Amino acid sequence: MDTLDALMRRAEPSALLSLDGTIRSLNASMATTLGRPAEQCVGHDFLGVLPAGQRAAAENLLTHGATTKSVAMRVLQFPGPGSAHVVSLVEARPAEDLAGGHRLVWVHVVDARNDLGSLLIPFRLAAAAADLGLWMYSPQDHQLEWLGGAPALAAPFPEASVSLSSLVRRVHPDDREALGRIIHSTAAQSPWISLRFLTEQDGWHHVACQIRRIRLGYDGPEQVFGVFRDETQLEEGRQKVLAAVNAERLRADEIAAFASALITAATEQELQQVVLARVAATFGGTGALLALVDNRTGLLRVSSDASVDPRQIAAMDGLSLGDPLPLTCVVRTGEPQFIPNREEVVRRWPQAVCFPWIDSFAAISITPLSPVGDQPVGAWAVTYDSEHHSSPDERALMSTLADLAGQALKRTRLQQARIELATALQESMLPTLPEHLPGLEIAARYQPSRDGLDIGGDWYDAFVMPDGTVALEIGDSQGHDVDAAAFMGQVRASIRAIAPHESKPGTVLTRTNELLVTMDAARFASCTMLYFDPRDGRVIGASAGHVPLLCVREDGSRDIRELPGGPVLGVLPGTDYLEETFTLEEDTALIMLTDGVVEGPGLTLDAGLERAGTLAAQALHDGLNADATAERILDAAVAVDHLDDVAVLVVRRA
Repeated sequence: MDTLDALMRRAEPSALLSLDGTIRSLNASMATTLGRPAEQCVGHDFLGVLPAGQRAAAENLLTHGATTKSVAMRVLQFPGPGSAHVVSLVEARPAEDLAGGHRLVWVHVVDARNDLGSLLIPFRLAAAAADLGLWMYSPQDHQLEWLGGAPALAAPFPEASVSLSSLVRRVHPDDREALGRIIHSTAAQSPWISLRFLTEQDGWHHVACQIRRIRLGYDGPEQVFGVFRDETQLEEGRQKVLAAVNAERLRADEIAAFASALITAATEQELQQVVLARVAATFGGTGALLALVDNRTGLLRVSSDASVDPRQIAAMDGLSLGDPLPLTCVVRTGEPQFIPNREEVVRRWPQAVCFPWIDSFAAISITPLSPVGDQPVGAWAVTYDSEHHSSPDERALMSTLADLAGQALKRTRLQQARIELATALQESMLPTLPEHLPGLEIAARYQPSRDGLDIGGDWYDAFVMPDGTVALEIGDSQGHDVDAAAFMGQVRASIRAIAPHESKPGTVLTRTNELLVTMDAARFASCTMLYFDPRDGRVIGASAGHVPLLCVREDGSRDIRELPGGPVLGVLPGTDYLEETFTLEEDTALIMLTDGVVEGPGLTLDAGLERAGTLAAQALHDGLNADATAERILDAAVAVDHLDDVAVLVVRRA
């Protein structure tokens, strides 16, 4: 064997290692192959300067080279001086340092330029073992050569060598740019990219591809190698999971929207619309119906979506809870019934065969809107056109949503009862204007609020005093609920009781204010009060923090009359309300308003007064009577989307 010096003078990369793998010496070619200066290699572990993926193979090579006299060779990959890694066939042999008496291992790169294919054998074996495909691209002639690997991945290569253009034609148009980018990249290794590839046998495949630049041998040619794996089944599975997740998310959103709509339903009709529009779709049914117990009759009122024949629904409408049917049984007992087929219906409720509705479905799930032991309020039913077995989760969800619907129904019915009570209270407190008042034509209109309980504290009144004077008033008590209506009634009754004993409206307001302050009322009220003398048209007016009057004439002119007075009623004790006296001329009208007529979203008080005055003046100019004038003003107030309740009192000298 050559001396150690002779071994180091050989042209191919060579190195002498101690038995523990420490580099004792190396030639310039080996330093270049390792990609670092010689001084950074000597004294270091040979395995440590190799890529991590090569260390196991190199360690096995050194072990065999140090302990056997047979040839030990491995294909190893080195960092190389450029971007491409260097793949070489490396031999390890035992050597001896005669001067020092140390046993060494000589490793060197074998010249394999006449058999470059041998350097690819480990890659082919590794690719086949990992279920990968391996190919090589030659930039000089734009050809790709199939090198082997998993046989199932050979579809892109109908021949051993194919042109790059023919391969690109089989790649999805959206993925071609990415393929070209990694093939022409100068990086040693590309990231994995996903491509869609069209095969002749079974259509599009999803593949993952990675490119590596490798030099075959320490002084050999640089080549582009590609590895790829078929991820079609993985992608199909991922798409199925994604579709299932999206479907579950969509279903969760639909259920959340259903629950939200039930919670926010403000009326029984709105609740009915929510249930019939959503419940069948939520539970995969083909039809839905809703049966509610009528509070007055105790019978069922049944409605359905468009999938159920109205004649069949009409046959069920008015059922008694004692009728032997699945629907009435659920409402009466509060126990849900999930019936998988029509035979089960007939077996358990034989009398049901008399109802034609039974023939319109194959399975039905009926859920009560109130739990066991509560007052029955109704139930909903979801029908199916084929046999249906409800899962425990579906039953639990249906029961939860039905409970929400039942709570919403009770809430809306309670709200409606309160509205009816408050409306009746308010209507009983609003007076019927006298048909004939001496020297006057009057008309009034009232529109409740669209907030709260849909009622408010606005009022008006007109009555004849003992001396023949006509008392006119309009006011607004704080709030939009039953308490507001009750307080309004107290104020109006107080004014009615006090006015016949006082000759001036300011004094009436003063005494009413003292009464309300003494009562320690939790609310306040504004009011305008007029005394009209029909003999000469003289008017005495006072205001307790109320909206100004409008004075309009038949010639279309108008003005705003702001009366003296004081603060709102029921707040400050010891308040005196000042008055003003003026004359109501013939062909002239006074318009008494509450703030809901002249104030609203986007409408200031000044603009509202100007608008109402214009409408009233035009009404008189058009020859309309007091009743039609009041109607025109109220319609205009409603048209601007008022939120407050409104009252209008039109007073015209006859």
